[in-house]
Amino acid sequence: MKIAIGGDHASIEYKPKLVEYLQSKSYKVKDFGPFTEDSVDYPDFAHPVSTAVHTSEYDFGVLICGSGQGVSMTANKHDGIRAALCWKEELAALSRQHNNANVVCLPARFISYEEAQSIVDTFLTTEFEGGRHERRVEKITC
Repeated sequence: MKIAIGGDHASIEYKPKLVEYLQSKSYKVKDFGPFTEDSVDYPDFAHPVSTAVHTSEYDFGVLICGSGQGVSMTANKHDGIRAALCWKEELAALSRQHNNANVVCLPARFISYEEAQSIVDTFLTTEFEGGRHERRVEKITC
C-alpha cells in the first residue's frame, strides 16, 4: 500500500515518526513536506497529497496540521477526495466504514503521537462497508 503524507509546521514532530512507523510496516510512503519548523501554508502541502491520492498514485493520504481543520478543508476541495478529521480511533473507523474516506486529517495540537499512530493504523486497516453507505458516498461529489 502506498501512503502520501504532508502537513504544515505543526506536523513536524509527528510526521517523521509516522513516516518511519509506516515504513516499518512495509507501507511505501512519500513525505510531501514540510521538513522544517518554519511557518508554512498548509494548502501548499495538502494539495499535492490530495492530488496524489485522487490520481491513484497513492492509495491513502495522511495530513497533519494544528487543528486538522485547514488540511481537511483543503483536501476536500479535490473531487474524489473524502478527507476525515479524526481525533479518536472510532472516528477513523467510521470514516472508512461509512464514508470510504481516503485521507485522514490529524489535529497535532490536540492528540498525542501515540493517538495519532493508533488513528492512522485504524484508518489504514478498516475496510469500507459498502451496501447502504455506497449510495451515500456516491452523492458526495457535486
